[in-house]
Amino acid sequence: MSQQLFQKFGIDVGWLVSSRLLIGGFLLLVMQGLFKDRAQILKVWQTDAVRLLIFGLFGMLAVQYTYMASIDYGNAAVATLLQYLAPVMIMAWLVFKKQSLFTKKDGLTVALALSGSFLLLTNGSVSTLAVPVPAVIWGLLSGVTLAFYTLYAVPLLKKYDSLVIVGWAMLIGSVAMNVLHPVWQVDTSIWTGETIFYLVIVIIFGTMLAFWFYIESLQTLSAKESSLLGNIEPLTAVLATVLWLGEPFGGFQWVGTGLILCMMVYLALKK
Repeated sequence: MSQQLFQKFGIDVGWLVSSRLLIGGFLLLVMQGLFKDRAQILKVWQTDAVRLLIFGLFGMLAVQYTYMASIDYGNAAVATLLQYLAPVMIMAWLVFKKQSLFTKKDGLTVALALSGSFLLLTNGSVSTLAVPVPAVIWGLLSGVTLAFYTLYAVPLLKKYDSLVIVGWAMLIGSVAMNVLHPVWQVDTSIWTGETIFYLVIVIIFGTMLAFWFYIESLQTLSAKESSLLGNIEPLTAVLATVLWLGEPFGGFQWVGTGLILCMMVYLALKK
């Protein structure tokens, strides 16, 4: 739906990120105040202000903007598949930090991820990219930022409700984005009922609920497990992009998609 907003209705990437973070963050904090411990809303600033600011700017805002930019330059399928290389990046970071050993399973995972990405991006031809270069760069950056977002949130979630952390992170990201892309500066002259419908879905379901559910899972699952279980998103993104939006996918790109999905399933099924 974000791809439709960018390519069909001319919505600016920065404006969409600003507005979805502002509204989503506000609604999450309202939910915290109504249904959970409202004292946590301000308490987090007294004890973990710096960590919260870093998470909001380099976690929440970064992962939102890089992902949306990749969709804008390319399409939702490629952007999502590149973003979900994050589990491999998390694994590599844990090995680098000597918190995990590099195993044969890890080697197979990396091989599937790299070969799948190569076919997805080139469609089997080393001379040309089947995907615009900016889309590839932003997509890979979205994978890096998703890995950071996943790992950096864990200490905060041990002390505070996920609604508080995600809500404030979204508002922090929105404040930063509004400096460059104010939510009130938007041309609504070509908006239709379809535009508004897409915006509501993207903000409520694609932002507020999606990021809350993902962060909530980190309270009971490891960072690797959460990122793996979220991997049904690339499958739905590919199907929606091809079947609904009619984006062309070459034969080798389908093979590459299959290899990346195999990597995800392999990791998810192995204990």
